[in-house]
Amino acid sequence: MIYDYKVQTSKGTELSLFDFRGKVILIINTATGCSFTPQYAPIEQMYRDYHEKGLKILNIPCNQVLYIQIQCLGI
Repeated sequence: MIYDYKVQTSKGTELSLFDFRGKVILIINTATGCSFTPQYAPIEQMYRDYHEKGLKILNIPCNQVLYIQIQCLGI
C-alpha cells in the first residue's frame, strides 16, 4: 500500500506517506536538474486552484540527473 512508503525530503527529514492518508495527493515525477520542466506551469495552476480544498502534491524528481530532491507542496 502507498501509505507504507517513506521518502526523504530535500531537508533530509523522513516523510511518511501515511501522513497523507485520507487526503487527495498527486505524486509526480519530474526532472528538476535540467531545463525539461514545461509541466510545472499546469501543475502549479492545479495547486493554486485546489490546495485550499486539500490537494497535496508530492514532487519526487527523476534520478536521471543524479540528483534527488523531494519537494512537498502544500504540506
